[in-house]
Parts: sequence; C-alpha cells; structure tokens
Amino acid sequence: MKEQQLDGFISEMKDKIEMLERRNNELIEETRRVEGEKRYIESELFRLQKELKRMRTEMERLKSPPLIIGLIKDLLSDGRVIVKSSTGPDFIVGTSEYVPSQDLVVGARVALNKQTLAVMGVLPPSLDPIVIGAEIIVKPGVTYNEIGGLDDQIRDVREAVEDPLLRPELYKKVGIEPPKGVLLVGPPGTGKTLLAKAVAHQTSATFIRFVGSELVQKYIGEGARLVRELFEMAREKAPSIVFIDELDSIGAKRLEVATSGDREVQRTLMQLLSELDGFNPIGDVKIMAATNRPDILDEALLRPGRFDRIITIPLPNYDARREIFNIHAKKMNIDSTVNLLELAMKCEDATGADIKAICTEAGMFAIRDNRDTVCMLDFERAIAKVLETEEGKLIESGVMFA
Repeated sequence: MKEQQLDGFISEMKDKIEMLERRNNELIEETRRVEGEKRYIESELFRLQKELKRMRTEMERLKSPPLIIGLIKDLLSDGRVIVKSSTGPDFIVGTSEYVPSQDLVVGARVALNKQTLAVMGVLPPSLDPIVIGAEIIVKPGVTYNEIGGLDDQIRDVREAVEDPLLRPELYKKVGIEPPKGVLLVGPPGTGKTLLAKAVAHQTSATFIRFVGSELVQKYIGEGARLVRELFEMAREKAPSIVFIDELDSIGAKRLEVATSGDREVQRTLMQLLSELDGFNPIGDVKIMAATNRPDILDEALLRPGRFDRIITIPLPNYDARREIFNIHAKKMNIDSTVNLLELAMKCEDATGADIKAICTEAGMFAIRDNRDTVCMLDFERAIAKVLETEEGKLIESGVMFA
C-alpha cells in the first residue's frame, strides 16, 4: 500500500516538474520576444529622435529671415563694406564674424541680412546658363585622320593651339610667346568646324564652343556680360580652348551710322576685343574662331595679338578631293566598278561637305534599287544631284555616256 502511494507521489511530482519546465520554456520564449520588441522600440525611438532633430533644424532654417543678394562695391578701412543691394541703393554695412576677410573683394556677390543688411556670406560667382552649356563634356568623335586634304592647316592649328598647352617649355626655350588665337577662314563646307571638332577630340584641355549669334542679346550690356563670363569660365577651367563659330555675326566692321541693335552688337565686339588682348591676361586659354566672311570683319579683330594666326581653308584640289573620297568610301560597301580617281576629277569646285553628301546620296540610290553595294553609276547620279552639273543631269535622267 505504501509502495502504491509512493509511486503515485513520484508520478505526481514528475508531472509537476514537466509542467514547470514547460512553463519555464514559455517564460524564456516570452522573455526573448520582449527583448526583441525592446530592441526594435529603442531603434525606432532613435530614428524618431533623429527625424525630430532634422525637422527642428529644417523648421529653424525656414523660420530664418530671407537674405538679399548684393554686390561689394568698396572695402572701408574700419572693416565695413559698401554694398549695392538687389533692391537698388548702396549701403555701408558690417560683416559677420564667420565670413573670412580674404573672401571680401570688390565685385564679389554676397548675401545680406534682410533687417540689418549685414554681410552674412559670400556667394559663388554666377554664370549664365548659356555659358555653362557651352562647355563640351563629351568629346566629338572626329580625329585628324578623318580630315582630308588639310595637312598644312592641321599642322598650323596644332602648332598654335595644342603645342602651347601640351609643350609650353618649347616656347620658353626659344624665348617667344605662343599665338593667342587662330582664325579659320574659308568657304562654307571646307572643314573649319570639323577641324575644331578634331582639336576638341585630340586635346585634354576643356573645350568651350560658342556660336557668335548666341552672344547677341536683346538688352543692353547682356552680350558683353556673356563674353565676360565666357572668358571667366575659360580661365577657371584652364587649360582650355574657346571656339567661336560664325565670328562674323558679332565681329563685323563698326560703322558710324548704326541702329540701336547694331550698337549693342558693337558693345559685345568691344568686350570681346578687350578679353582677347586687354589688361587681364588670358593665361592658358587659347582662342579659335571660324568665319566664311573675313572681308566684313573688324580690323581690330584681325591684328596680331588677338588672332595671331589666320589659317585659310581653301576649296579642296584634286589630291584633297581624292583623299576625302577615300575617307568616306572606307565606311561604304562599294563594288569594283567604283573609280575614286575619276570621281575626284568630276567633282571640281566641290567642297568637303559636298563630297560627303555625294557619298551619302550614292548610298541612298543603292538602297532605292534594293542593293547593298554602291556602284559607279550611283556615284555619278549623286554627283548630278548634289552638284547639279549639266552632264550629271543627263546621267540622272538615264542618258549614258560612252
């Protein structure tokens, strides 16, 4: 009897121990869950505190009074400055102790407190979006090998533009100053802009391209400001090359009788003359320009010291035309009937642009006839269409010559 009672007691104790173990495991799991929630709540609290701090900072920034843009006109001996605010009048104001004194120079843009007009900071110089967009970031894919018949002109450009930037010690040894500017002169389509693209591809300097007509603005002084900012950016990014295409649009001769628009163009020209050869040195900035109307350019532009080297890009002769045909024909699928020497002879007075158009038109004629090769007749028809010769018109109309 006692043994049965003892066995029952032992069994009951085992059940209680198992129950306590299960309860203990449940408490351990609950503790782990609570600890995990605690860590999550702590991280969330840290994130919210960080967000609250950011929002308070942003609120304080938005609550701060707006600043007025001004321009420093003069520095006084007592540390104060004379500023011209964007509201109009000039003021003598103090400066914040957080503004470095070396940054306070005449002409600097500054931010002024709205109430006291005190200088709160120096702003970076502003550049017009037209000027900023003039810098070529992606280099053109044109190389010197893709320019035919202009070997002498390429040599002159490289001597005047590339060598002074890449090998300035050569000029120091000889004791001369390299040319400041190069003016490319020639009929339309002879390769002036193409040569400038090759220079942009070849050099590691910053290449800034501008069309002359972009410098002509509606309001007085805006064109001159663009020229000033253009050269300011070129100096900051030196070594650099500034290429002004269609120079005749702002470089025409100054006349005594002129309209208000003509006078504004002349102001832009005078600013350009000052930047090319004025009191401020242009340093490692080289100037290139192109025009097909050199006869109307102002004499002040053409004198040495501004455009020291004037390079004439002539119409291609027979050898040059043959070389240009070879350059474009390499990219084409032509058959054995095509005689490039004969084509070069037939294209007298054609420019490089004309020859490129002839090759394009020849390929179009082949595509029109559902062929993947270009034959001699395609080129002859293309010459007829592009150059509009009497012989070519007969060929295009279907009349063949023996």
